[in-house]
Amino acid sequence: MGRGRLRIYLGAAPGVGKTYAMLSEAHRRVERGTDCVVAFVEHHRRARTEVMLHGLEQVPRKELEYRGTVFSEMDVDAVLARHPQVALVDELAHTNVPGSRNAKRWQDVEELLAAGIDVVSTVNIQHLESLGDVVESITGVRQRETVPDEVVRRADQIELVDMSPQALRRRMAHGNIYKSDKVDAALSNYFRPGNLTALRELALLWVADRVDEYLTEYRTDHRVSKIWGSRERIVVGLTGGPEGRTLIRRAARLAEKGAGGEVLAVYIARSDGLTSVSPKELAVQRTLVEDLGGTFHHVIGEDVSSALLDFARGVNATQIVLGVSRRKGWQYVFGPGVGATVARGSGPDLDVHLITHGEAGKGRGLPVARGARLGRSRIIWGWIVGVVGPVVLTLLLNTVDLGLANDMLLFLTVTVAAALLGGLYPALASAAFGSLLLNYYYTPPIHRLTIADPRNIVAIAIFFGVAVSVASVVDLAARRTHQAARLRAESEILSFLAGSVLRGENSLEGLLEVVRETFGMESVALLERESDVDPWTCAGSVGPNPCVRPENADVDMTVGDHMALALSGRVLPASDRRVLAAFAAQAVVVLDRQRLQHEADQAKELAEGNRIRTALLAAVSHDLRTPLAGIKAAVSSLRSDDVAWSEEDQAELLEGIEDGADRLDHLVGNLLDMSRLQTGTVAPLIREIDLDEVVPMALGGVPEDSVELDIPETLPMVVVDPGLLERVVANLVENAVKYSSEEAPVLVSASTLAARVELRVVDRGPGVPDEAKDRIFEPFQRYGDAPRGAGVGLGLAVARGFAEAMGGTLNAEDTPGGGLTMVLTLCSAPAQRPPTVSEFAATVVS
Repeated sequence: MGRGRLRIYLGAAPGVGKTYAMLSEAHRRVERGTDCVVAFVEHHRRARTEVMLHGLEQVPRKELEYRGTVFSEMDVDAVLARHPQVALVDELAHTNVPGSRNAKRWQDVEELLAAGIDVVSTVNIQHLESLGDVVESITGVRQRETVPDEVVRRADQIELVDMSPQALRRRMAHGNIYKSDKVDAALSNYFRPGNLTALRELALLWVADRVDEYLTEYRTDHRVSKIWGSRERIVVGLTGGPEGRTLIRRAARLAEKGAGGEVLAVYIARSDGLTSVSPKELAVQRTLVEDLGGTFHHVIGEDVSSALLDFARGVNATQIVLGVSRRKGWQYVFGPGVGATVARGSGPDLDVHLITHGEAGKGRGLPVARGARLGRSRIIWGWIVGVVGPVVLTLLLNTVDLGLANDMLLFLTVTVAAALLGGLYPALASAAFGSLLLNYYYTPPIHRLTIADPRNIVAIAIFFGVAVSVASVVDLAARRTHQAARLRAESEILSFLAGSVLRGENSLEGLLEVVRETFGMESVALLERESDVDPWTCAGSVGPNPCVRPENADVDMTVGDHMALALSGRVLPASDRRVLAAFAAQAVVVLDRQRLQHEADQAKELAEGNRIRTALLAAVSHDLRTPLAGIKAAVSSLRSDDVAWSEEDQAELLEGIEDGADRLDHLVGNLLDMSRLQTGTVAPLIREIDLDEVVPMALGGVPEDSVELDIPETLPMVVVDPGLLERVVANLVENAVKYSSEEAPVLVSASTLAARVELRVVDRGPGVPDEAKDRIFEPFQRYGDAPRGAGVGLGLAVARGFAEAMGGTLNAEDTPGGGLTMVLTLCSAPAQRPPTVSEFAATVVS
């Protein structure tokens, strides 16, 4: 009996229809005659889901008692005894009640599968173990019930049950997911549009990755080498030359023309580790392709054309983008070139684009990495062995006759030793000197530089050729080893630079400190000047006594016309200047970024200040004039002797004066608060306090029956400035009462969400469109046709400013059923652990 097959319905959030889809599949299988039972399905009292259970056989559940409460779980033994063809098991990530057969439901499912029973199950994307931290950062809720990713990945079929966030929220508002008393809280917390959109994206991306895995696995199992154009994958072949940027941009434009297009830039290096490219240019191209949404790949291959085609077929690419060859015309006598070779071997399923560029036909001209080949001591010993060794060997061989063949082998041994120690030139000297000694002492006629037997001429020539060949190989190997090690170090440094660009690191001093440590310098300074005649100024420096002029530095690297990187400490070899140039270019970029950010911040502050001043003048000219005019008219009337005012009339005029004064006081208070926020002089006095100590005090300015409070006593304390919080709540409640209907009081409720406390001010007024929700928090903004007497529109702006000053947030959301909800999010105080017995005893004693 084989293992059962697992099918999983994956959803982004509760309520998308996973269980409904699973039950629909069960009905289809039952109609086809499949033995299908319900091992465990939780309908959560959803009417439509509960109806789908009718007509399906259900295995009785097992009742378990835990802490005085009876729970029902899946009876694994009963399902195994029944042994159906297919079993429906809902909520794969569920944690079983203590005392159950297994701790997790997915372990129960593994038993069913091992018994040969096919299982259909459901799971939400937030329950995957690897996504726990991501989901918590999105929703603020840590999922305690998780299932290992490998369990889901091993499923034979995974089907995504998808629904848009708007449709899911409508389903929630209609009561199709939770009970009506939980709808508002759910819509305001976990089921926010942003949360649902992010979870939906996670689910779609996870399933898309699984589809790619299935496709790759299928192509591997069936040995499919032909390219399937499921989506456009464009491979860009890079040589490390400056034309690479043109090719990358061109490939990105090609990818944009097709849905889901992907760009893969590949640089193919020789297997010996040597390259003749500029690491700086390659790092720039890597950054460019990643900025455009593509990926960069470094591939080792001896034959560039074959390696490029193998890579393209391996990633199921549909197009290859190459640049027109940089070789000159006469160089084509050595072969057709990479572009022509790739085009000929691409076949009908892989398109090859040859892109013209400014470097075409100019020759390769790429810098070659140079460096010392061997150490100084090795070269000295090589010369000693190469020159002195043949002499010593000649003296020894004069005492014994070994024959010409053995003499040549011994001289060849000395030449090889000289090559191993000193490289090419000592070995060449040893070969030439040894040839002369062999000719003079051991080749007839002896003691003459002539050779009587032509065969001896061939032998000496072979000896000299072998010696030169061995010396060349040793010298080349030493040079390549040194170059490979050096280029590896350079690539690591340039990779760090590219990573800093992608991470958006803006610290100039930090980058200069890396330069100082990398090259072992005492100080590093970035110098600049306005023109060729202006003095140099220091834009940034690290280390003691930085240089003030490039001429005073041990090493200076010019960047552009009027900037230079000056280093003091030691003189760098020419081979290090290439990496130093990359650091210098990055330092200029960081400096420019800092200045642009500073200028942008200043421009924003100036624009905001101008806007505030303009609006303030408008407010003073209009909104202050109205209450002042009313007060003046009332006072003039009371002082008039022409009219005899009754006590009721006098009381009404005095009430008007008092109302106008209150409006002026409130208006001036908001203006002063706004000016404090604009000048940054708000200094909150943060401390821990309970919400129920502050919120009731903020309701003094509204009618008694206009607000309903719902603040649980179990809420944790919040870390705020009580005075600022009272002002925030007062402004929010006043605004809500102003626009809410008289029949429905404003609701002020509070709840916890992760390490935060949310205070909600809910009204049943006309609401605010989505495009205006952020605008209502701007100064001097009033919604709709609010009259001038309604204020200058600073209440919400002041409330948000004070909330942010305390480290909180203030946002507007739609009230389910109509209206507007202001959500004030505050930081909760850390939970205090209960004192231990020893701590409690110490407290009592003290």
